[in-house]
Amino acid sequence: MNIADKFPLIDRMRQGEEVCWHNRNLDNALSDEVTEGDVDEAAERLERFAPYIRKVFPETGDGIIESPLSEISAMRGQLAQEAGIPGLGRMFLKRDSDLPISGSIKARGGIYEVLCFAENVARENGILPADYSNLTDEHYRELFSKYTIAVGSTGNLGLSIGIMGAKLGFGVTVHMSTEAKQWKKDLLRSKGVNVVEHSGDYELAVAAGRAQTENDPYSHFVDDEKSKTLFLGYAVAARRLKAQLDGLGIVVDDTHPLFVYLPCGVGGAPGGVAYGLKQIYGRHVRCYFAEPVEAPAMLLGVMTGQNEKICAQDIGLSGRTVADGLAVSRPSELVARLCGNLLDGLFSVSDDRMLRYVAQLYAEEGLFVEPSATAGFPGYALVRQSHSVEMMANATHIAWATGGSMVPPNERNALTENL
Repeated sequence: MNIADKFPLIDRMRQGEEVCWHNRNLDNALSDEVTEGDVDEAAERLERFAPYIRKVFPETGDGIIESPLSEISAMRGQLAQEAGIPGLGRMFLKRDSDLPISGSIKARGGIYEVLCFAENVARENGILPADYSNLTDEHYRELFSKYTIAVGSTGNLGLSIGIMGAKLGFGVTVHMSTEAKQWKKDLLRSKGVNVVEHSGDYELAVAAGRAQTENDPYSHFVDDEKSKTLFLGYAVAARRLKAQLDGLGIVVDDTHPLFVYLPCGVGGAPGGVAYGLKQIYGRHVRCYFAEPVEAPAMLLGVMTGQNEKICAQDIGLSGRTVADGLAVSRPSELVARLCGNLLDGLFSVSDDRMLRYVAQLYAEEGLFVEPSATAGFPGYALVRQSHSVEMMANATHIAWATGGSMVPPNERNALTENL
């Protein structure tokens, strides 16, 4: 049977249409593979490293890498008006676009994995400090300089790995795919990172990074497609978000649902966040992934049940998009397996819509994000159409802004004038 016969939505996807798929396999059952204890351990590790982070990145304040949660009532009004619906509930922007150090959600998982590697190297060499702020001492940098970290990236993960890895003293090589912005490559090189440019897509860049570290005991490959460590770093975000919601007096229960819209590339960052949120809130949180119309990797994988065995090109799509952080054609097997039954739905967004929302958000709220970070905005109208007015009046909506604060001024100006 032709795959499009079994999944009629594929014909619309082939035409580059925006689509929304509601997950019939949703059961909110968490895997034994990632436990609450695993996320506790990740949160505790980040706390241990806080004195070091505070020392080398004073802009973090207390050494905890976290972002604001801002209510965006004016933007919510624009989204409701565009869809021709009343503006019900409250809407917030989770501003990982403004995370310190590397300015994107990748500052969570990417930096966390580098810190894990540094801790393991120090422990294996018998010099793990009691006070992690001492990791700035020269003998630690000399030790770390003997090791190399490699990663394949469309841009933002490379920034987080490169900036933190170089700061600790590791040699870092970032394999950049063709979608990566030039300014991201330039920034990494200015930090002393080795950037290898590839004419192929994300998968090729990842494969090159993996090959570089094979059979080298002094190399570590950050595997964006398969890393449980990255996943755990992202999952900690759910604990932090709960604290922010509690601080605002926002209740999440049967009559006060929480809707979270997460831009998705290969899936590690949104998968970790969604998993962490489901650990806390269960069925009371509804998680949706948003992807570009030309690169609906996770949508294809989860909808068909083929996970990483299907890619955008298999149905005639290009995988190319202005949203460089989401320019991924094949989903993470790990995330599809761990989160396929936890996602309430997945939807796709056109490049034109993402670009328009960048300018609209800036005009309405004075907040800047990069195009990929606006992918979740259409979720507000999509879920409104499938839930009662009473429930929506008490709902909280969060669009997760994945990157933006490090975009150079000239590119930022061009994007915000795009109305």
